[in-house]
Amino acid sequence: MDVLVIGAGIVGLAVARALARRGHFVVVAEAEGAIGTGVSSRSSEVIHGGMYYPAGSLRARHCKQGRRMLYAFCESHGVPHGRPGKLIVATSEDERAALEAIAERGRANGVEDLALLEGREARALEPNLSCVAALHSPQTGIVDSHALMLALQGDVEDAGGAIAFHSEVGAIRRDGEGWRVDVSGEALAFDAIVNAAGLGAQAVARRVEAYPAERIPRQVLAKGSYFGCLGRPAFSRLIYPAPVEGGLGIHLTLDLAGRMRFGPDVEWVDEPDYGVDPARAQVFAQAIRRYWPGLPDDALTPDYAGIRPKLTGPGEPAADFRIDGPAEHGLVRLVHLFGIESPGLTSGLSLAEEVADRLEA
Repeated sequence: MDVLVIGAGIVGLAVARALARRGHFVVVAEAEGAIGTGVSSRSSEVIHGGMYYPAGSLRARHCKQGRRMLYAFCESHGVPHGRPGKLIVATSEDERAALEAIAERGRANGVEDLALLEGREARALEPNLSCVAALHSPQTGIVDSHALMLALQGDVEDAGGAIAFHSEVGAIRRDGEGWRVDVSGEALAFDAIVNAAGLGAQAVARRVEAYPAERIPRQVLAKGSYFGCLGRPAFSRLIYPAPVEGGLGIHLTLDLAGRMRFGPDVEWVDEPDYGVDPARAQVFAQAIRRYWPGLPDDALTPDYAGIRPKLTGPGEPAADFRIDGPAEHGLVRLVHLFGIESPGLTSGLSLAEEVADRLEA
């Protein structure tokens, strides 16, 4: 098949790689002038274990399988990564039940090596930590997301695929057994289309002629800001609080040089806005000191912000990933990916295989 993949983020590149390696000719249309300029470039760069998501969900299945595939890919392609592990902490007895529920869900999902620790056991691992209990996930890791995307791009091109930058996708319509797509004003023919446009996925779906409008889910934008931290690292593992509505709480991540970074928080917004308000440092500090009382004054510095393309908003249960293929909407060789946020980076290689399977069915 001649396949058009829309969007050159981690998931779009992974899908293009999977299809190209199966012998299809793939073009990736990217509106910007570089790979991964949207959601993929503004994440925590965490390789997730898979313990947060309901058993049987797409998130649970693809996070677990994607994690294994991602570690193998990083090792085979020389992508910088690490496996420091993570502690999810309860800072009061009221949060212990939430921790135990996450552990139970993780075991149901087949997440390996999870261990519930008492506070003293967690502090033996991380002396600067304050908590009454913790869940240890040694399979959680970190990755250089840009190096990952470059490696995926390399595989796409090695397999005969191409990335077309500054390529805006317009009207999409059926053309016999295939598709006719307006790409930057030029009508091009393809056998199949994958919409992996991230924040633009719903807009792309609305450009598909005769696509049922009721199948396009609403998009809810959740902004997450990050703050860097001055000084030497106080922890050797990632530290996560109990989850909050819309996210996993203001957590501590480490980059591959060991530097500490905190975030993201959750701020519901109507339009993408990537500015970081320095005043939010006060809210961050209050949350961080629940598990790290020793955070120095004025140590937090504004870093960057990302926008998560959610399908549900405040007060609503978190939606699963949504993969709309021919079985769901009735149009052949068309797959839409909606709501691909965390753990999208971890899940990308696994999601790509499912998308390829659906196109080939």
